[in-house]
This record gives sequence, structure tokens and C-alpha cells, in this order.
Amino acid sequence: MTALPTTTTAAVLVAQGAPLEIHELEIPPLKEGQVLVSIAHSGICHTQLGEVRGKRGPDPWLPHCLGHEGGGTVLAIGPGVTRVAAGDRVVVSWIRGPGMAAPGAIYQAAGLGKVNSGPANTFMTTSVVAENRLTALPPDFPLDVAALLGCAVPTGAGTVLKTAGAKAGESLAVFGLGGVGLSAMIAGVYAGCAPIIAVDVVAAKLDVARRLGATHVVDASRTDAAAAVREITGGKGVAVAIEAAGAPKAMESAYAATLVAGGRTVLAGNLPHQATITIDPFPLLLGRKLLGGGGDSAPAEDIPRYIEAHQVGRMPLEGLISHRFGLEDINRAMDMLERGEVTRAIVSMTGDR
Repeated sequence: MTALPTTTTAAVLVAQGAPLEIHELEIPPLKEGQVLVSIAHSGICHTQLGEVRGKRGPDPWLPHCLGHEGGGTVLAIGPGVTRVAAGDRVVVSWIRGPGMAAPGAIYQAAGLGKVNSGPANTFMTTSVVAENRLTALPPDFPLDVAALLGCAVPTGAGTVLKTAGAKAGESLAVFGLGGVGLSAMIAGVYAGCAPIIAVDVVAAKLDVARRLGATHVVDASRTDAAAAVREITGGKGVAVAIEAAGAPKAMESAYAATLVAGGRTVLAGNLPHQATITIDPFPLLLGRKLLGGGGDSAPAEDIPRYIEAHQVGRMPLEGLISHRFGLEDINRAMDMLERGEVTRAIVSMTGDR
């Protein structure tokens, strides 16, 4: 029997506004409901970028681990765990599913002392994860694509399929083409939405959107995006608008680009702490809906659905991945994400990129 690891290499947030630091952490014994997972790949989300840059307000948990979407393999289970077993391939997600809601582990590191973590962290080679943040995968499912199922896909696809309830033939516009936005767009293709309008300020992302099924693209750096969407739809606006850029202007434009009667605007992006938007409330009285949330995901039900759609070619999730990095390059990955140069970056913990 192979001995379990006693340490893990992790990217730790020691101070807001400073680069992540790579540290060797001591892994504590598993408590009830906790699972030891070998992380193969992790995605990087704007949520983590906001934490690192200090844009999400004061952080009382420093120093702490980060990362909330990953794909890995179960090494061991703690007392009471029944939904996964050693050897299982799993999605690691920030989204709560069935199973035990165990607390985050507390690691120890030389020079840092106590290092906090949440119920699911993935910027590390081995992670203690709560059972209710894990979903088992088919044995041969690729773990890099699995990482996308931890946040980008259930958040983005969920905004279209669940929060907005988009139907075949309804028009869709997606503002912001990172991992969440492209997942929303792919879900629109899957649902049969038409037209599908992709909006961003980065030309390369618009090219990706075309390849993944957008019928129209709008460069918001060159034109009024809301006006362009309305022009494409004959002046009406779209039935569903998804905002995934995390920018006030994008949120306001998505709202303004939505049908007045029965249109649904879903805000999925994260604004910096205390940022606000300005909208005209009158269309709400006439039937426009303004919604928010993280995709209303139920991992045990939704992740198998997305896996099946991916396997039969109806949701080409690997198309979301634009860049791959090793853990030692995670700060460069963060910088590129901040500059809008990636759609979804994958960080490999195994050296296999």
C-alpha cells in the first residue's frame, strides 16, 4: 500500500496585493467528513484574482490557501464519508452538493505557522476537501476538463439553463468571455438559442466565441454594446442577457440590451468591493427581470448532465481552456487573467500540461 503524503505544495495568499507564495504545508489528520484529494489540475477564476488583489474587502483569514475549481483523485477518506472512495476521480468545487459539510483544514508551514483553508481549495498538490464539495467522475474523464466543472461551467451554463431558463429559439447575449461567459455561451448553443451574441473588449476572445458557436460578435471597445445588440435583434433586445465580465459598464449594458417585456438579465460577474451600478428601474415594472447568482447549481444533478453533453460533443468544454501553467507560474497566470489575455487558465500540479 502506497503511503499517503504528509505535506502538500501550495500557493498561499500571505498578504493582499502581494504575489502568492509557494510553501510546503503539513497536512493535518482527516476529520469527520473530510477527504484527501490529489489535485491534478486547477482552474483560475476572477474570484481568486479579486482576493489576491484585495478587491473583495478585508480578509480576516490570512494566510490562507486559494483555488475553488479542480480535478483530482481521492487518496483517502475521513470518518463518515460515503459518497466517494479512494481511487475515485472527482470534481472539486466551491459549490455545495450532497455529503458532509466538513470544516476547512488548518495546515502548518515553516515561517508562516497556521495556514487556513476553506472546504475546497485547489492551488495545491494535495488538498483536504469537504465531502460536500466533491462530485465523482467517470473513470476515464480528463481531469483538466473536470476542473472546469468546479466553477466555470456550472456557474456560466447554470445562468442560461437554470437561472434564466433559456429555451430553444430565444435570443441570447453574453457580456464577458472568460470561463464563465464562454460556458454560458456554450450552454446557449446546447439549448438551441438563436441568435447568440458574444460581447467582449478583447478581439481574441471574440474569435474563440465564433469557434464555439456565436452567431454574432460585438467588440465593446469600439461601439456601444447595448446599442449593437439591439441593432442585431431588430431594435428589440435579447430575451436573455448574461453578464460575466464583473464590470459596472458590462452590467449596465447587459441590462439595457434585454427585452423590456419578459427579458431576463442575469448578473454573474463579481464587482470589486463596494462598486455599484446605475440602471433605469422602469423596465422592471413592464416585465424585464434582473437576476443574480452563481448558476443555481446542484452538482450531483448538473455535473453528470454537463459531462454527458461534453462526451457526445454538444458542449465542447475543452474549448474554454486557452493557457496552461505549472504551479510555480501561478502569479504569471494571475497577471495574464487580470490583463484579459486568457479565457480559462489551467494550472497543472503534476507537470503534465
